[in-house]
Amino acid sequence: MDKFRQIETFVEVVARGSLSAAARAEGIAPAMIGRRLDALEARLGVKLLQRTTRRLALTDEGAAFLEDCQRILAELEEAESAASERSARASGHLLVSAPAGFGRQHVAPLLPSFLAEHRELTVNLNLTDRLVDVVGEGVDVAIRIASLNDSSLVGAKLADNHRVVVGTPAYLKRHGTPRSLADLARHNCLAISSEGSQRGWTFLDKGRPVTLKVAGNMECNDGAVLHAWALAGKGLAWRSMWEVGAQIASGELCTVLDAYAAPGNDIHAVFAQRRHLPLRIRSFVDFLRRSYAQPDYWRSFEAGQARGDVASNFQRE
Repeated sequence: MDKFRQIETFVEVVARGSLSAAARAEGIAPAMIGRRLDALEARLGVKLLQRTTRRLALTDEGAAFLEDCQRILAELEEAESAASERSARASGHLLVSAPAGFGRQHVAPLLPSFLAEHRELTVNLNLTDRLVDVVGEGVDVAIRIASLNDSSLVGAKLADNHRVVVGTPAYLKRHGTPRSLADLARHNCLAISSEGSQRGWTFLDKGRPVTLKVAGNMECNDGAVLHAWALAGKGLAWRSMWEVGAQIASGELCTVLDAYAAPGNDIHAVFAQRRHLPLRIRSFVDFLRRSYAQPDYWRSFEAGQARGDVASNFQRE
């Protein structure tokens, strides 16, 4: 305890600029502060502070020691806060944003079970394919399926995912199977569009990411529509495995150009940069991660999707 008190005193003296200021903050005599510093320096065998009647100055050893002490005290504070929160119950309101298709299939069905565990919470789930401003719109957690580039946000990976180009066996029989990226120019590609402009398809070609503007006779800003068109044999679509895995497993859809599949489309939860993450957010992110990590989660979803049984995808309380 004495060793820890000496470290706290050293940091406090440097922060306040004098022994007397540190003594006033603690409500003790300056002489007591001085004795603690003397004992700390004697124990370490180094001079930490050059002290005169007018000023304090850190020695080189003192500056290095101060940095370590500040880090240790900050980590201790964070550990104590985390321990306290673990014994508490999550409460309040949670605003969650998710892409429409993924949120409909893989977030909304999990909410009843989550709220059954956290009965003092309420949730507003906002489904949109627009890239929301997490900070500006007050969103607690945003689900994103992409590589994360915004350094102002904290991201937690929830599950693996990648995108594949798919078509029906009948379409591929009629039009042939593309073997290279150049072959896509000869196919009807069903592309997603946003505000009048088409989003490209991203591949990995000779180790480098390549984004292609594909061509076709139909575009849509709703991924579910592209999925349906692909199932109807109208062309090729570039879709996420979480969406088309069931049809690939059943043989309704076939993947092509697998050798060019690009990484960086995993499923993440993002939230504003905060030192102490509120318990309601941490609980929700942990719940999603645990749910998606269950060995049978994606298999059971695919089975329910293949049967067209939407209700079966909802977890039971």
